[in-house]
Amino acid sequence: MAAPQNPEVLVVGAGPVGLFAGLALAEHGVRVQIIDKLSRTGIHSYALALHGRALRLLKPYDLLDRVLAQAYPVRSIGLFDPQDRRAEVTLSDEADGVPALVVLPQDAFERELVGALTARGVPIHWNRAVSQLVSHEDHAAVTIDHLVQESVGYAVAHTEWMVAKSSQLQVPFVIGADGHRSTVRRRLDIEFAEAGQAQNYSVFEFETNASLEHQLRLIVDERTVDVLWPLPGGACRWSFELPDSAAPAAARRRDRLGLLLGSAQYPAMTEADLYRLMTERAPWFHGRVRRLNWQIMVRFERRMARAFGKQRVWLAGDAGHMTGPAGSQSMNVGLREAADLTKIIAGILRQGQPTEHLETYNQQRLAEWRQLLGLDGGLKADSHTDPWLAQSSARLLSCLPATGDELARLLQPLGLQWT
Repeated sequence: MAAPQNPEVLVVGAGPVGLFAGLALAEHGVRVQIIDKLSRTGIHSYALALHGRALRLLKPYDLLDRVLAQAYPVRSIGLFDPQDRRAEVTLSDEADGVPALVVLPQDAFERELVGALTARGVPIHWNRAVSQLVSHEDHAAVTIDHLVQESVGYAVAHTEWMVAKSSQLQVPFVIGADGHRSTVRRRLDIEFAEAGQAQNYSVFEFETNASLEHQLRLIVDERTVDVLWPLPGGACRWSFELPDSAAPAAARRRDRLGLLLGSAQYPAMTEADLYRLMTERAPWFHGRVRRLNWQIMVRFERRMARAFGKQRVWLAGDAGHMTGPAGSQSMNVGLREAADLTKIIAGILRQGQPTEHLETYNQQRLAEWRQLLGLDGGLKADSHTDPWLAQSSARLLSCLPATGDELARLLQPLGLQWT
């Protein structure tokens, strides 16, 4: 029996972007291996919004219909101040029938990707972490640690992750899709610079009797942007921004577990806090909490890599950029980055195309993210734009669930332009 061949591309990270990169490479006939330091796909069933451009990427892999069968379509976007609706944009299916926006649990999306990879014989190795990585002109040298859990301690036993063994690979290419704490990016010594103010959120997912109307709702105030996502099965997800400059007074109570986010201390939130926030931020929302499924405190930073790779190691998804949570832009653009990057790599490996195409990828990614993060240009109002929208335009760029031409079309009925 022949020994297994080394992969031509090692994909680090088995989230949506990494899994899709592996799938695209396999479709191009490239030997690929995926590793992840976790033991399985997403533990929490986080809400996941897929834009129309991302959905179209699934067509060649016979995944579009499978994903849409589990998804909740979003038909409109409502823009609110804390008191009432100020504007609304209707989302229409495209001419090819692909929805403009859908929501589904992240683990459901990942299961479909894993199933497609399994059918193509692409290995996913869990509990594997990159410890060393050096990029050369013609290959990347990688050290991979194989992780296991072991019980440690004497009086009080607990488990810790240990390195059982390490292995070395020399591969033509590495794709780092290992998230905002990317080991791949750090091993390349690429700066992950701040590109705007971070946002702290308290996120609640719960079942409700509210009429969600297939609508994403953005609540924009002077200091906060809150988000209400409708979910499949009569559930929804509220994300409430907690500004760093003013932690809730309850954070000072000693009888509540505190959590440090950025420069502020926040309390562990409860269902009572959820009702308080809904009353303060969205008095027009009259839904009841039938069951609180989970809640979490999370910090969203705005960052961008100084470069998206070099030589034989390249980044896609959150490894190269971070933005606010409302528009799901980082993951959706990440899927497109994976499609573009894998096509270039396959062309180099199979057709002898020049490696200079990778620098084109780098420049395109930098230019797009400078726009999406508002570093170059932004949203511009005209003389007919509603004054409230004009005043809120700077905060809306990362909140709208679209990019490129789709974003331009979404902005048009609001009287805004992407410059």
